[in-house]
Amino acid sequence: MNKKIIGGLAMAAAGIGLVQYLRKQKQGSPAHAEGKWTAADLPDLTGQVIVVTGANSGIGLEAAREFARKGATTILASRNLEKARAALADIQADVPGAQVEIMELDLASLDSVRRFAAAFKAKYSQLDVLVNNAGIMMVPYGRTADGFEQQLGTNHLGHFALTGLLFDRLTSTPGARVVNVSSGGHRFGTMDFDNLMFADGQGYTPMKAYGRSKLANLLFTYELQRRFEALGVSAQALAAHPGVSDTNLANHLLPGWAAPALRPLFARLVQSAAMGALPTLRAAVDPQASGGDYFGPDGPSERGGYPVKVNSNEASHNLADAQKLWQVSEQLTGVSFGR
Repeated sequence: MNKKIIGGLAMAAAGIGLVQYLRKQKQGSPAHAEGKWTAADLPDLTGQVIVVTGANSGIGLEAAREFARKGATTILASRNLEKARAALADIQADVPGAQVEIMELDLASLDSVRRFAAAFKAKYSQLDVLVNNAGIMMVPYGRTADGFEQQLGTNHLGHFALTGLLFDRLTSTPGARVVNVSSGGHRFGTMDFDNLMFADGQGYTPMKAYGRSKLANLLFTYELQRRFEALGVSAQALAAHPGVSDTNLANHLLPGWAAPALRPLFARLVQSAAMGALPTLRAAVDPQASGGDYFGPDGPSERGGYPVKVNSNEASHNLADAQKLWQVSEQLTGVSFGR
């Protein structure tokens, strides 16, 4: 039999297996919100300024929508301005009078990150919440504009630089929060500082690189919290993960050629992007949350459900790796954190 046909059949089988697996997870997901934390629990956010990266779709869009609904001035930080304009119109139609604006940000370009930070600081003297949400998932090997492996470069280094460039606004805003959106995929990640970027694709697989970038998100979160505490400021760093949600990133879980056929079924079997945004929202605004907390869904294997505090793996709490990653990130981005 033709190898291409065999490969196609194998991918289809993988897709069917995925659908069957997700159906089981859906059956075990929460049926109602009684006693659960939901978007209705967000406090009034009037007067706050919130930045959400990757807010043009998925988790970022739903989080931005709820921030705006509660009165926050909400910045949609987005690389794709056409999609951002559509997201803006969507939010404004849903929340008349919403204080929402678009600012261009491409996390795969340090020049773009610097331009965004400069433009933001020229307009705003405070930053109450920075949601580092944007990301790419399990893509083929490639490099950012600055030569970084693109998953680590976009998911971690871009957000590291952004946070550092906005650090003065965060530390001078009482009770500010940084929320880094990680993933259950961090459990597949390892830190290899001898080949952090999979140089020339050496040892690269989409999952290895994705897992490393999501592990880096958590190492960064916990080290940032330690540094906030050392400075004696009220700013806090927290993390969240959305479980398995119906977003554009989910396309990478489906076999390529079968994705168009499986996508509608996938959307019916997993939780919505609005549900997936709840851990991010809780990390950003829950007055009971503390720096260093990590929120995720409460369902089986944290793949879906309502937001609760969850645990990350031992590797994410490796102090030596966190400090090394911080040092390397400063060197690579040229951004140091100072007040």
